[in-house]
Amino acid sequence: MQLYVNIDHVATLRNARGEGYPDPIQAARVCEEAGAHGIVFHLRGDRRHIQDPDVFRLKDVVTGVLDFEMAATDEMIRICREVDPHLVTFVPENRQELTTEGGLDMTRLEIIYSEKVLPAFEGTRTQVSLFLDPEPTHIDIAARLGVPVIELHTGRYANARGEARNVELQRLTEAAIQAHQLGITVNAGHGLNLQNLPEFLETVPHLNDISIGHALISDALFQGLSSTVKTYLNCMDDHTHQGESGPSTA
Repeated sequence: MQLYVNIDHVATLRNARGEGYPDPIQAARVCEEAGAHGIVFHLRGDRRHIQDPDVFRLKDVVTGVLDFEMAATDEMIRICREVDPHLVTFVPENRQELTTEGGLDMTRLEIIYSEKVLPAFEGTRTQVSLFLDPEPTHIDIAARLGVPVIELHTGRYANARGEARNVELQRLTEAAIQAHQLGITVNAGHGLNLQNLPEFLETVPHLNDISIGHALISDALFQGLSSTVKTYLNCMDDHTHQGESGPSTA
């Protein structure tokens, strides 16, 4: 299981004053030096945090996995093909939203992805991932399209309380098992933090990469970025070692 750090909100802080700091590329370096396995960024249409020059600087600096989150627009596909990252994660994008609000509706988008989006990455080294809610129909469509990776949207779990939280955990568990049985790599992210991450890791099987951004950067304001990355890695390592000594999950 690997940790990918989303550095978007280092850029948010930089853009608040427009003076060039803090530098998200420096943040990426610190995260990787602390042990992060990959760096995530979301180049939005309105450029509210990451900017175009950041993208190419990250390509030059990041030594681990570079995950380009983006909407499936002609502009973003063109930029992504030029950058040639290890992974592109397609997400829905609404200019009015504060953050990504849910997964892609593949019942509505299947034809677009089949005829336009996925063919754009044939013959490249970039793996395609779809950001999906834990809905069986959407995962079946991803498998039908031949998509190698999905990222499960964990936002509802992160915000749920009481029995609703258990319901969301069950949905995520079933989705991870379904995707794994279909031969799809399972990533996860959105809203995860040090409080809800342990239960998530203990419950949901077949996880490959965990993407964490806002909570990790927020914790880093008080603990330091390098120290915070190591804290999250230790949390994940604790779960990995428990899993190795405990019963396997079907």
